[in-house]
Amino acid sequence: MIVALVLVVLVGGGALGATLYLRSVTGDVKRVDAFTDVPKDERPQRAEAAKDAMNFLLLGSDTRDPNNKDGSRSDTIIVLHLDKTHTKAQMVSIPRDTWVYVPKAKNAEYGDTMAKINAAYAWGSVPGTVQTVERFTNIRIDHVAIVDFSGFKEIVDALGGVDINVTQSFTSTHSLDPSGKRHFDKGLQTMDGATALDYSRERYSFKDGDFARIQHQQQVIAAILNKAASGGTLSSPTKLNDFLHATADAVTVDGTMNIFDLALELRNLRGDDLSFYTSPTRGTGMVGSESVVFPDDAAIKPFYDALREDRTLPATTIPK
Repeated sequence: MIVALVLVVLVGGGALGATLYLRSVTGDVKRVDAFTDVPKDERPQRAEAAKDAMNFLLLGSDTRDPNNKDGSRSDTIIVLHLDKTHTKAQMVSIPRDTWVYVPKAKNAEYGDTMAKINAAYAWGSVPGTVQTVERFTNIRIDHVAIVDFSGFKEIVDALGGVDINVTQSFTSTHSLDPSGKRHFDKGLQTMDGATALDYSRERYSFKDGDFARIQHQQQVIAAILNKAASGGTLSSPTKLNDFLHATADAVTVDGTMNIFDLALELRNLRGDDLSFYTSPTRGTGMVGSESVVFPDDAAIKPFYDALREDRTLPATTIPK
C-alpha cells in the first residue's frame, strides 16, 4: 500500500535529476476528489502540536475506478502519519472487518449504520471512506492514495522482486498461479509480483486470519520502499523508468496532492523510518451472520490521540 509514498520518495531522490521527465510521469497519476463531499463541520480539528505533520489514508482496492459503487470494497486500509519533521512515519493498519459506525455519505444509498469498515468504500467511495475513518480515529486526513491490486504485481516486477522473510510455511488458497495455490516455505526468499501479491492477500491459512495478512502487508511495504530507494533501482534508468510508470499506472491520489513538491520533503524516508501498528482490537466475533473485528474502545482514543498530537508510540516488530 505504500507504493504511492514510494513514488514520491523516488521522485524526490537526489539521483533522479530529470525534472521535466519526472513531472510528466507524476502527471500521469490519476486523481480523485476525496474531500468535497465530506461534511466540513464533521471533520476533526488538527492538533496545534501537529500542525506541520501530515496524515495519509492509504487504500488497497480491487478496482481501478475510485468512484466505483457496485460493491467493491477496500481490502486494505492504512492511516499513515508523517511526523512534523517529515523524517519519520507511523503506519496503522485497520483490519477491513473492523465493526464501526459508517456514516451515510452524500448521494449514498446505504450508511448511517454499524458495519464492517470496508463497507464505507462500497457505499460512499473515497469520500465515504474518509468520513468513516476520520470519525473512527478523530484524525484529520490530509491526502488519500489508492493502489489497485491488479497493478501491484507490475510494480514489484519492475523492481526485480522483493526479499521477504517468511516466518512459517503455508499454502495460499487464492493464488494467481494457474493451479489456484502457491506454497511458501519458511525462510528468506525473493518474490516476484504475483508471489508477493499472493503473500500479501492470504488470510485463510492462518488462525489469526486478517492479522497475519496485515503483518505480511507491512513486510512487503517495507521491502518495496527499501528496494525502490536502493542504489540498484535509482542508478538503473531502465529499472527506474519501469518502476515509475508501473506505479503511476496503479496509483490514484486525491486532487489536492502535489506529488512533486511532497517528494522533495520525503526524499530521505526509508523502510527503517517506518513504525508499524495495528489498530487496537478486542479480537474477532460474530454480529448476526458476519464475522467481525471488534475495536478496543478503551484503547482506541489514547492510541489515536497520540497520533493526532504527533506523539511517537513504540513500534510494532515485524519480521525482516
